[in-house]
Amino acid sequence: MPGDRVERWVANFQVRHGPSTLRVTDGALRGDAGDGSSFAARLPFDQSYDGAADAAALAATLDAAVPDDWGVLLVRKGGFAVARLSGTSVVASKVGQRHVQGRTKAGGQSQQRFARRRDNQARAAYEAAADHAARLLGDLAGPLVVGGDRGAVEEVLADARLARLAVVGTRLPVPDPRRAVLEQAVADALSVRVEVVNADG
Repeated sequence: MPGDRVERWVANFQVRHGPSTLRVTDGALRGDAGDGSSFAARLPFDQSYDGAADAAALAATLDAAVPDDWGVLLVRKGGFAVARLSGTSVVASKVGQRHVQGRTKAGGQSQQRFARRRDNQARAAYEAAADHAARLLGDLAGPLVVGGDRGAVEEVLADARLARLAVVGTRLPVPDPRRAVLEQAVADALSVRVEVVNADG
């Protein structure tokens, strides 16, 4: 969640679950409520938080956690999106769509022919994504945030030109990349990640 929502979210957590004890452990701000529910709030880019056990203090460190040079790579069979950022500003980006044939109900040789065509189309899409990623991110100094299909992302990152990129954080679940999807992925990458464990009813 964006930094400006962290304090309100923690306050609402305490309203829902009762007074909570806040502590900082393992690089995260954690809250333990009287009903047994808990949360862990983590800074983006795998940054470790070691400040005060306070929601406002965590939010205040968010800007400092954002690298000067970092990137986003989103890949699905239907397309890709690549962005290079300086802080919170996009300095270069590319979004592309590639047609990859859907599955067919036909059997026998026809099914095999469709499968080969689909594999070839997917391979071409991944190669296009790798070309643009190498052009925009090849000399990236900071971390890379990825999203999309795990296999598709791995196919693109297997390109030797991208071998030095350091992937951080969790893979973002995204639909077929479009400009709006890329913009949302950037916002998600810049946000505090909150994991909640609700007490059993």
